[in-house]
Amino acid sequence: MPATVQSDVLKYKGSNFFRQRLLLSTLSGRAIKIEDIRSTHDDPGLREYEVSLIRLLDKVTNGTRVELSQTGTSVYYQPGILVGGQVTHSCSTQRGIGYYLEILLALGPFCKEPMNAVLQGVTHSDLDVSVDKIKAAALPVLLKFILVDDGLELKVVRRGAPPLGGGEVVFKCPVRRHLRPLQWTKWGLVKRIRGVVYALRVSPTMANRVVDAAKGVMLKFLPDVYINTDQCRGSNAGKSPGFGISLVAETNEKTFYCAEAKSAEPGSGEISLPEDIGKECAQRLLDEIYRGGALDSSFQWLLALWMALGQKDVSECLVGPLSDYTITFLQHLKEFFGVMFKLEVMRNDDDEDSDDEGVSPASKIKMTCVGIGYVNISKRTM
Repeated sequence: MPATVQSDVLKYKGSNFFRQRLLLSTLSGRAIKIEDIRSTHDDPGLREYEVSLIRLLDKVTNGTRVELSQTGTSVYYQPGILVGGQVTHSCSTQRGIGYYLEILLALGPFCKEPMNAVLQGVTHSDLDVSVDKIKAAALPVLLKFILVDDGLELKVVRRGAPPLGGGEVVFKCPVRRHLRPLQWTKWGLVKRIRGVVYALRVSPTMANRVVDAAKGVMLKFLPDVYINTDQCRGSNAGKSPGFGISLVAETNEKTFYCAEAKSAEPGSGEISLPEDIGKECAQRLLDEIYRGGALDSSFQWLLALWMALGQKDVSECLVGPLSDYTITFLQHLKEFFGVMFKLEVMRNDDDEDSDDEGVSPASKIKMTCVGIGYVNISKRTM
């Protein structure tokens, strides 16, 4: 639902895109009020994982003011100043650590102190991107904006599967005064595929069966395929049993596409065969490569954010078909910052050649915008 503006407070209704709105409110400094949060549900109001996100934002800022209604169906959020620094947060196990980590990744460069965050919870969830995917495909994108990788790090200390979690990651991010504009229109050809299969509190043979199934699909595509196994033991295996796989395709232009699959949650009544998990992940990776573009489709919204907040210069990037989440994020960017993107559908030159095979490459979108010149006020030199 579009925002209504009342005395510089943006008003929204409903629980959708809650995370987007809190993130952009924190960066823009504009207060928001969200009403009718699941007001017609049997269990109305904010969920535990949403309250946990508000608590995390409160930890990385100073002076944030939050007002919740008695039923939890309405929230007023007045953001404070981004501080960053040392943060330890126990994430809700209803969502993966990726739900929280993406927000820290977006805020990291604009904090007062370099971020050093320890997040505990579920490292691999069906609802959110895993920590492996963020490490492989999102960090290289941020690197293009800040240029210096000194201090940018994501370390998986322990893995944790749902429902109980028990995983832990450490995220470190340097601060920057401003982000550089970006021209990124080439992504090249896939040159190698790497991956990791994790097995937590299950038989080690599970991991090997997943590897064999995934390689069976990927070796038809190119010969350079290497998949590690991470068989965690004891306290490093988290609190719940599970296994899964994360595959990364790297191109000769340093673009990374990522896909992942995991076993069903214990107690869900579903049976997960390792062979099915391996094939499913390989097929998802092929689908992501088919979509193409300069980055993985899961992180198009992060790219749009950093392009919009860049210096007052033109940034452009060629991406695959836009996800629904990204389209809504672009609308929110306009509401909070007044930034508008020019979107052009690029015609494929090789459409004629591909008709014979019955497969044409996915259409590409050229995203262009002029950055607002967002400056990290803590790094301003007087």
